[in-house]
Amino acid sequence: MGILNLAVIISGIDEEYQSTILSGIHEFAQEHDINIAHFVAFGGVLGNIKNDVGEFNIYNLINYEQFDGAILLTNTIASPKITQKIVNSLRKSGIPASSIDFDFEDFYHVGIDNKKAMKEVVTHLIEKHGVRTINYVSGPAINPESILRFEAYTEVLGEHQIPFDKERVFQGSFRERDGRMAVTKFLNSSLPLPDAIVCANDAMAIGTISTLEENGIKVPEDIIVTGFDNIYNARNYYPSITSVDRPLKKSGRIACSQIYNCIKGVEQPRSVHLDTRVVEAMSCGCMAKDNEDTVRFKKDTYRNMEIYHRDVPMINQMACNLAQCDNLDQNIEILKKYIEFIECEKFYLCLCDDCFNFSDITENNIRKMDRYTIHGYTESVKVPLVYCNGQFGSLDAFDSAMMLPDLYTTSPTSNLYYFSPIHFRERCLGYCVICNTAFPLQSPLFHTWIMNIGTSIENIRKLGCIENALSEVEKLYIIDPLSMIYNRNGFRRFTDSMYNDCIINKSSVMLMFADMDRMKYINDNFGHKEGDSAIRNMAQAVESACMHDEICARFGGDEFIVFACDYTEEKAQDLMRRIYENVNKYNEISGKPYKIELSIGWHIEVPERDTKLNTLITKADQKMYREKKKKPYKR
Repeated sequence: MGILNLAVIISGIDEEYQSTILSGIHEFAQEHDINIAHFVAFGGVLGNIKNDVGEFNIYNLINYEQFDGAILLTNTIASPKITQKIVNSLRKSGIPASSIDFDFEDFYHVGIDNKKAMKEVVTHLIEKHGVRTINYVSGPAINPESILRFEAYTEVLGEHQIPFDKERVFQGSFRERDGRMAVTKFLNSSLPLPDAIVCANDAMAIGTISTLEENGIKVPEDIIVTGFDNIYNARNYYPSITSVDRPLKKSGRIACSQIYNCIKGVEQPRSVHLDTRVVEAMSCGCMAKDNEDTVRFKKDTYRNMEIYHRDVPMINQMACNLAQCDNLDQNIEILKKYIEFIECEKFYLCLCDDCFNFSDITENNIRKMDRYTIHGYTESVKVPLVYCNGQFGSLDAFDSAMMLPDLYTTSPTSNLYYFSPIHFRERCLGYCVICNTAFPLQSPLFHTWIMNIGTSIENIRKLGCIENALSEVEKLYIIDPLSMIYNRNGFRRFTDSMYNDCIINKSSVMLMFADMDRMKYINDNFGHKEGDSAIRNMAQAVESACMHDEICARFGGDEFIVFACDYTEEKAQDLMRRIYENVNKYNEISGKPYKIELSIGWHIEVPERDTKLNTLITKADQKMYREKKKKPYKR
């Protein structure tokens, strides 16, 4: 069997629950030559709905047909709508899938009895420690595991005739900060402090204990605290946390093996339930039975501190340096340094092809320049930055359905890819792919690292939008919207400096006026729409005749002016001839019931220092008017 490619769909890999499960998946994958592509979001982390939309969008990139199977950790995704969309897409694809913890009846499943395990914890507190008031720190209200654990809490209270009080419940999201927020709520409540606080996972239990102790409340002497999952940090926290031990790493291994066995045709049960046990530790007053090796814990703690202190300055410097970029090229040059820092084998920056789509702004679509992709990705993506084999480069645009051009490159060992969204709030800018690096799981600042990239690209995009908008406003100021040649403002802007140069260099200046004849006749007999058309074609005739750096403009309703330096009478005659030729050609092919006719006059002079440009313009206008008076019809 050749190398397999599995997708892992997950959110929040900075938490120990997720990273421990992933370690099991990776271990099995490396033993069996399996490529793992992680699609990683950090939804629900920052408490910003628009940011969550941008994070969860990475799941829209997944082309399930490109994978042999998928592993789901939907309990980490804080959106039932997103979860259901993922499940529907997987079902439609027909590839085998394994779900860890939440049981979808048509997928393989690895889980535990959450309700039974939590009931044992709460029962232990009541029957062994005699507690009567128990506060609860819950996970998300929409999370299936969270729901079961909360039901266990309320049922055990009822079984022991302890009244349920919703004021003693805090709704969290399985993160450490929720424990801190819960304690703050409980301390500010009018209710007396509880005998115990039961937390739906260990991360929230750690936040709970640390905040209690910051407020002078001892655990377990004053309040008992329990968790769930028995993660490494909980086992080695002080006090060690009473929790529910569940084999997270084993869950990952089994989920990966289920897909592998399915593909190989090995018969196996659809669902595997792993055993749990209550670990009685110091946070409830019981002594820990299985202490971790103290030396190992000290080494790991010091190592984590080193990683944190190494990465924080890097992240700050990265944000600062990227903020100084004015364009994408500068951004890429600076980003290279921070790609090398994370010690990955490969890196790809994939940007939506509409990410910088503001080069064609016109008067009519200037308001549309801020439209952008929110759901999904553009059909093709650009790859302005690639790091591979120690070299930086770029790739041609490719179809986003491929996700990555070399995702299936043959390799003697398995590869670990991390797909992360590049976005700003809900705006989809693209995504990046990192291959074979410890950084995403090792550093707590991986999410911040990715956010820095998104923020810097958005800054560049906005600068481009502003510059193009200003350019368009500038055009509106100097360009006549009907004839699309310069108006008076544009004429003045570009002739003033040239005129001054002519004064200094004692060069001749030529001003030519061209005025349409019988404009009123066209408007009165054929309508102003035809009058506008006549003006546009007249402007084109004058502009196309200017072949030697002349500047032409619409000077009034049906008046046009031409400015030129170093001009002679012969050059002026040639210019007038070209204008008349252009007009005659138009009249021959236009099919209009009228002809464009015009009168032309010019003035040439070497201006003195005190000669104003308006003076020469007036002289040219007077000569044009004398020509017009010679015509047999009225203007």
